[in-house]
Amino acid sequence: MLNRSMRFCCLVLLITSILMLSIGSDTRNELYAEGSEAANTETDDFVSFRKDGYDFYLREHEQQPRPQQQIIIPADSYSHAEGMTVEKLHDYEGAAAPSILTGETGSVSWDIDVPQEGMYNIGLSYFPVAGKSSAIERELLIDGQSPFEGARTLTFSRVWVNTKSEIERDNRGNDLRPGQMEKPMWMDVTLKDHQGYYNEPYLFYFSAGRHTLTLVSSREPMVIGDLMLFQEEEIPSYDDVLKAYEQAGYRKAEQQLIKIQGQDALRKSDPTLYPINNRSSPSVEPYDVSKIRMNTIGGFNWRMPSQWIAWEVDAPEDGLYEIHLKVKQNMLRGLYASRKLYIDGKVPFREVESVTFDYDNLFQMKSLGDADPYLFYLTKGKHEIKLEVTLGTLAPLLRQVESSVLELNTIYRKILMVTGAVPDRFRDYNLDKQIPDMIEVFERQSEQLFDVVNTLKLLTGESSDRVAILNTMAHQLDGMAQNPESIPRRLEMFKVNVGGLGTWILQAREQPLEIDYLLVTSPGHKLPKAEASFLGRMFHEVSAFFHSFKEDYNSIGDVVDGKQAVEIWIGTGRDQAQVLKAMIDDTFTPQTGIQVNLKLVNMGVLLPATLSGQGPDVAMQIGNDVPVNYASRKAVQDLTIFPDYEEVASRFKPSALVPYAFEEGVYALPEQQLFSMLFFRKDILEELGLSVPQTWDDVYAMIPVLQKHHLEFALPLAQPVQGQIAMNLEPNATLAMLLYQMDGEFYSPNHQYSGLNSEVSMQAFKKWTEFYTNYKFPVQFDFPNRFRTGEMPIGVADYTFYNHLSVSAPEIKGLWDFAPIPGTEQADGTIRRDVASGGTNVIMLQGSEQKEAAWAFMKWWTDKDAQVRFGREMEGLMGAAARYPTANVEALEQLPWPVKDYLSLSEQWKSVRAIPEVPGGYFTGRHLDNAFREVITNGMNPREALFDYVRYINEEITLKRREFGLPAEGEEVAR
Repeated sequence: MLNRSMRFCCLVLLITSILMLSIGSDTRNELYAEGSEAANTETDDFVSFRKDGYDFYLREHEQQPRPQQQIIIPADSYSHAEGMTVEKLHDYEGAAAPSILTGETGSVSWDIDVPQEGMYNIGLSYFPVAGKSSAIERELLIDGQSPFEGARTLTFSRVWVNTKSEIERDNRGNDLRPGQMEKPMWMDVTLKDHQGYYNEPYLFYFSAGRHTLTLVSSREPMVIGDLMLFQEEEIPSYDDVLKAYEQAGYRKAEQQLIKIQGQDALRKSDPTLYPINNRSSPSVEPYDVSKIRMNTIGGFNWRMPSQWIAWEVDAPEDGLYEIHLKVKQNMLRGLYASRKLYIDGKVPFREVESVTFDYDNLFQMKSLGDADPYLFYLTKGKHEIKLEVTLGTLAPLLRQVESSVLELNTIYRKILMVTGAVPDRFRDYNLDKQIPDMIEVFERQSEQLFDVVNTLKLLTGESSDRVAILNTMAHQLDGMAQNPESIPRRLEMFKVNVGGLGTWILQAREQPLEIDYLLVTSPGHKLPKAEASFLGRMFHEVSAFFHSFKEDYNSIGDVVDGKQAVEIWIGTGRDQAQVLKAMIDDTFTPQTGIQVNLKLVNMGVLLPATLSGQGPDVAMQIGNDVPVNYASRKAVQDLTIFPDYEEVASRFKPSALVPYAFEEGVYALPEQQLFSMLFFRKDILEELGLSVPQTWDDVYAMIPVLQKHHLEFALPLAQPVQGQIAMNLEPNATLAMLLYQMDGEFYSPNHQYSGLNSEVSMQAFKKWTEFYTNYKFPVQFDFPNRFRTGEMPIGVADYTFYNHLSVSAPEIKGLWDFAPIPGTEQADGTIRRDVASGGTNVIMLQGSEQKEAAWAFMKWWTDKDAQVRFGREMEGLMGAAARYPTANVEALEQLPWPVKDYLSLSEQWKSVRAIPEVPGGYFTGRHLDNAFREVITNGMNPREALFDYVRYINEEITLKRREFGLPAEGEEVAR
């Protein structure tokens, strides 16, 4: 009986599985359609939490008409300009109408007459003139006011192409990634959200009468053609387009199969969208089992909304065609990637506004229209097929979750004001009474997150790990609404889950897709298989394994005889190494005739290799502690022996060279120089009635206000890494600020002993520790996450934190800023804002036999042109998170910083001072931290703690100086 029951159950399961498989794409399409309708429905329940958001703006003007009028605004009819000199241009790059050249700062305004009140789209034509190679940004003002937050950061893309039409190879048979260059052209755009949260272009309200339209430059120059107020044409449905085909008598093309390789793209929006190498399958074209072949395009680089790639297809005859794509989407399990299709600059019909690509670990052949492919009419001749990253049906869901994050963070801060960061689990805080709107917010947000989860299930046809955090958060909110007494003990997990929602937004916004080739075929044409057979894939894997034993994966690009070339070691990533090698091959070697072998190595082997005589000529991306450490062992070259050293040194701030000076020499050239800035949440400071502090006295006045609301000020403090022991701690950045602003020093003038036993040092150390003893600053904290939640609305951090926030915190875009750090007011009323710096450098090893050639490379690498190009290419390659913190003063100005932010950086850079490196100096940071811990943990007197540990520092410096034959404290000559 049991066996019969089991067989019956198995039979039921088998039949169910077969039925599920037989449902096929038709049911899946129905799920997509149902989910799409749900996602695109603007319900009355949802309005963005941000009062300056576009959703609020639309809600305020939802009853306004959409006048069917066009109002043309000639570019040269501008009424006035401020902060820039506008140049009028005629026939610029073939433009029919006059245009104007606008700079990267200032504003230009037009006066316009609007005959009928209503909501209008705004379009303009522009030409992206040469600048800093970053996207162009403008702010739109109507009658002097920004209508909503999105209008403050309008982005206009550039146009990029490969520098060479053919992909070149190095002398080992590997394809070289083609460089990218701008190929500007006139473009017509309608103002829209570049982040992709809104699929339709922005609508702007104008009352009847006279208005002033202003474009404020935020970044990059731009030539502007005519502007226009108008209504975007409604995109027809595919059924309507089919009827139009029938009425026009269009016929299907016959016996046509046109293949366009993905890597042969005509143009693209970003320099990141270069051809890439895929060796995962023998089916890619072209293919080699071991050599690098640039055979696909896109991938992870092609993931952010508004990025686009365009290809050119030459149709042999008029007719109706199908479009198919061989793609790989193996990064979004449980979600899908979306693309919007343009043909000759227009979306043919609504159904291709969001073409979805499901997850698959293998290449797949995607037909536009799936089982019943769409037909596209092409006339004989050349056409442009463009695919743009779009969020599609995910857009309203992302807006909802982002709004939820902001509102939940606000409620979290309100709870903190009552309970503190560590609430008493056994105390009833009566939170539902003290925060009257809390329960209502929890219930509403729980319901909305459940709606997002259900919609995602409809869109994807499955419940995956992609919705886990949404489900968890929704259930927790529902539980806290039902049981407010449980909130104190669940507060920490609540904060973690809200942070998880922010991470989910980042992941869901990314829509990566890799393309091998496109096919334009006559309807019904047989398509090639997307993947090789199982045996073919197995043979590929086995062959690749055996070839890996003879391929050199450490060397980058061309490799020449070591005796004829300078050997360079770089310890960062392969992407950085490939960019650098391309720069060497097309710039440095042609200019100098010097051959270079570039190797990607773990820099931990540099010292053993040097001591054994196997080291390189030049090592790059070296930490600040290395040059003096090697110089004391006579392992690195003094650069002051070269006659043009002073000229080269003038490229940098004097402070950048301080850590590399030893005795009478300088042993490195700076690559990067990092220093701190003050980051703050504008919205929270405004809410608390606080202004940005200019001095430390202002900080002291601010602290009680923050702490009254259980908020905190963040100061830099080395955070322990799990499983690691910190050996070479740098001196604390806060102490360095205070010490330098009080005119103190870390070491004596001759660097023979520590300068931290001076009275000024004792006062600076006492002030530093008082932040933690008197004001109870946290010793361990996660500043990025606490800044996002608002728990730490202000703090000091390395200026590259700007890059992190720009990429990783989209929900607080426009709500934060940075400024020079607080300073110490002087007797004459000026504010001294001294701050210490860190960085990386490039060194020449003493054992190099090609020192003149190595010096030529170092001069070329640290020059403005090379630093600017490397910085721009790295940002193009990896996005704003990789913005390069160059030490070259002129180069930083040429990198794509918004002008306002660069001015803040430049102002702080004037006050940067570096900490010298001395033999035994590794004890300084370590024992300063020990003294600090003694004070805050054991309550030791600050003066006594510092005095005790300075003795250890001096003993180590003396020991090391004697070891290297250098005069120690009080000695005149070396022993």
